[in-house]
Amino acid sequence: MPPSLQARVIGAGPTGCLAALALAEAGWRVTLLDPLPPQGLIARQRAYAFTHSSRRLLARLQLWDSLEPLLVPFHALALIDVGLGRRIGLGGKDLAPRPAAPGGAEPVGWIGRHGPLMEQLLGHLAHHPRVSLQLGAPPPGPLAPDGALVVAADGPASPTRRALGIGCWGWTYRQRCLTAEVDLRGAPPGQAWEVLRPEGPFAVLPLEGRRFQLVWSAPAERCASLEALDGATFLDRLAPVLPDGLQPDALAGEVRSFPVGLALARRLSRGRTVLVGESAHRCHPVGGQGLNLCWRDVEVLHRLALRAAAGRLPLGRIGVAYGRRRWLDLLLVLVSTDLLVRFYSNRHPLLLPLRRLALLLLGRCQPLRRLVLATMTFGFSPLPAAPSPATLV
Repeated sequence: MPPSLQARVIGAGPTGCLAALALAEAGWRVTLLDPLPPQGLIARQRAYAFTHSSRRLLARLQLWDSLEPLLVPFHALALIDVGLGRRIGLGGKDLAPRPAAPGGAEPVGWIGRHGPLMEQLLGHLAHHPRVSLQLGAPPPGPLAPDGALVVAADGPASPTRRALGIGCWGWTYRQRCLTAEVDLRGAPPGQAWEVLRPEGPFAVLPLEGRRFQLVWSAPAERCASLEALDGATFLDRLAPVLPDGLQPDALAGEVRSFPVGLALARRLSRGRTVLVGESAHRCHPVGGQGLNLCWRDVEVLHRLALRAAAGRLPLGRIGVAYGRRRWLDLLLVLVSTDLLVRFYSNRHPLLLPLRRLALLLLGRCQPLRRLVLATMTFGFSPLPAAPSPATLV
């Protein structure tokens, strides 16, 4: 293994932390930088959906066993078109054939909170012998020490991307996304919902017990008014929006909203700097693609880092190889989520027959359901098996 492989990861959110661990596990010496201290990185209140592509990477990095207890699996996903009054159920049987899960049926996915996830990732980083943490101080500029790879994971506004002069394509939706944790009655165990409403997608995702995470997309004015309501009034407004059979009991924590948009960097690397996660792309949260798309960036970076550690890929070629392997997945996920939002977030009567046909085919054709679920779960770029780090020693 070349002794001089070094990397500097800028940004210590979930994607930056995982990128640092992936590079370190590939044999690199890694410095992770972020202006926030550890408690500031942990404090964010939100939850993520995790698909099998993320589990594949976490297992590869030997992190899955420690993170799985923090996640809540769901075994059924109900897709509801409110405009047509149609419902399609997706479950473990619709996943592509694979070995059975040790505990029984294969989950469709998992839901986990940001805080416990970050505590685990930062704990692994603090104890890793090849990782140096520099948290709580402004990171230096984007230029790396001689011979180092720079991984920019510093978010949608990415100072690193801007300093490199890399622009973005994209736009901001007229919708905003509202998130809240709510206790619900009447929910079957292990069930999640994606409700396609004319005002925008609405996801109901299980946490522990009767607690659920809501991801509610709606016009910006409506989200602002909902965010300003007291808890009891918010629950009153929520009740008619929930899927049939669900009743809200209590609001846990604050209701927050944030803008949503589509963005894609005009290039994914420059020199020895690569853009990962939201420094390179953003998509609408429909379908829970956001974090999983970011972590598929890390998966490709990990495979390239292994090749470089084995002497099969020059350091100066990592950026080009990374971009070439990520463009297809990024483009297709961004386009498909955008079309899905536009297809369902409107009341145009000419689209109703197409929506009716799409749901009819999805309901009657299991191969189509498997294709849709595989795309949501693994993205558009299935990866071949990578060599084990043990083979590089």
